[in-house]
Amino acid sequence: MARFTLQKTASAEDIDILGHVNNAVWVAWIQDIAVAHWAAMAPEAYRDAYIWVVTRHEIDYRGNVSVGETVTGETWVDEPPRGARFNRNVRFVGSDGKVRVEARTTWAIIDRASGRIARVPGELVEIFLERGAEG
Repeated sequence: MARFTLQKTASAEDIDILGHVNNAVWVAWIQDIAVAHWAAMAPEAYRDAYIWVVTRHEIDYRGNVSVGETVTGETWVDEPPRGARFNRNVRFVGSDGKVRVEARTTWAIIDRASGRIARVPGELVEIFLERGAEG
């Protein structure tokens, strides 16, 4: 599975009092890329049967982004799941090639019908797990 990318451009609403993208916006962008990756790669039957919820974010802020600036987000999964949980890596890079934000997030899979956490199905592991990722 290749890494998944998504571009984001900072709007005036994304900017905080310091003149750069607010931390809460970065969290939303991390969720946006994870959800887009799921929607793009998971078979419809799995999208209908399961939903993911975040259980943990670890975020390193390495640079600022100003209004009108575009970053490219990249996400990948480089470890097998632990039961119901997958760790996801996310990186946002500016047009200059410099990393602005890096994150490692943990997501749990929920069975929509029961509302309970479930073991990650093997087929999903094969779709999303990146073998030999450099990270």
